[in-house]
Amino acid sequence: MPVAILIVVALLLLFVVVVLAKTIRIVPQARAAIVERFGKYKETLPAGLNFVVPFIDRVRFTIDLREQVVSFPPQPVITEDNLTVSIDTVIYFQVTDPVAATYEIANYIQAVEQLTMTTLRNIVGGMDLEETLTSRESINAGLRGVLDEATGKWGIRVSRVEIKGIDPPPSIKDAMEKQMRADRDKRALILTAEGERQSAILTAEGNKQSQILNAEGQRESQILRAQADREAAILRAQGEGQAIQTVFQAIHDGRPDQSLLAYQYLQMMPKIAEGDANKVWIVPSEIGKALEGLGSTMNSLQGIPQHVEGPAKRIDMGPSEPIDPRKDDELSQTDAAVQAAIAEAASAANPGRGSGQPVETDPAVDPGEVPPSP
Repeated sequence: MPVAILIVVALLLLFVVVVLAKTIRIVPQARAAIVERFGKYKETLPAGLNFVVPFIDRVRFTIDLREQVVSFPPQPVITEDNLTVSIDTVIYFQVTDPVAATYEIANYIQAVEQLTMTTLRNIVGGMDLEETLTSRESINAGLRGVLDEATGKWGIRVSRVEIKGIDPPPSIKDAMEKQMRADRDKRALILTAEGERQSAILTAEGNKQSQILNAEGQRESQILRAQADREAAILRAQGEGQAIQTVFQAIHDGRPDQSLLAYQYLQMMPKIAEGDANKVWIVPSEIGKALEGLGSTMNSLQGIPQHVEGPAKRIDMGPSEPIDPRKDDELSQTDAAVQAAIAEAASAANPGRGSGQPVETDPAVDPGEVPPSP
């Protein structure tokens, strides 16, 4: 008897546990449970602790309400220019209506995949290969619009569609790589040619500027040299004129006679005969008369007196010692006159320069040998 009671109690406990298990339903967060009663939809259980009628109500499906990501394998698609490319896509979607996702479509993931492939073929079929490779945004927007409109009645919202990759055939890849290499080589040659052109232009401009500067330098040098030669010639002519005038004045002051002239003729004869190449030399016509005057039996030369009246005037040749230029007043005056003449010539040659700038003189001209200007 006690054993039978224990068995009955155990069975009752087991029944209570089964009833509780069938009655209590715990739904996780972001999930929704579809409850059916006798095979008909009754209600949707939210997340948390829920109670159902045991043995009458049954949880048919548990739907994930989070956003889901589904990657589809590559599918062959033919472009407008009859080239087959492989395109693989990624779909981001979310179940917004668990009841519609359960009863409106048998397998919504497979339905989304097939709809994506058909829509993709329709969109890519109107593009050529180049447009397909460069128009991913427009393809994604077209897919998302069609899928969102078609899956709305299934309780699904397509939030985003992405194309993972577009793979053209190997032959097209090789042709594209060759074209890319050709374009890169072309750009490299163009850049190299432009660089060489710029380099040649800059080199030519540099040579032009260098030649211009050299020509200007030579012109300035020739002008300065010509001015220096002109000033030197002027100063030399002035010095020679002063020297001739001084010698002429000294000769007249010395009152020469016939004897002095004859002696000068005799001194010139050795200089006339100098040189190995002198085969013929001319004797002045007055040499005979000079010799006659030297022998005291000569006739008088016209214009030269026989005897000089009055005492002979001796010319003072100055001291025999060298004169210090710093103590010679006449030489100092001469140097000052030469410097003034050079400054006047420089100001006349360069009128734009100020009077305060220093005047360069020709080192070949000795200021001491030119007398002051009258």
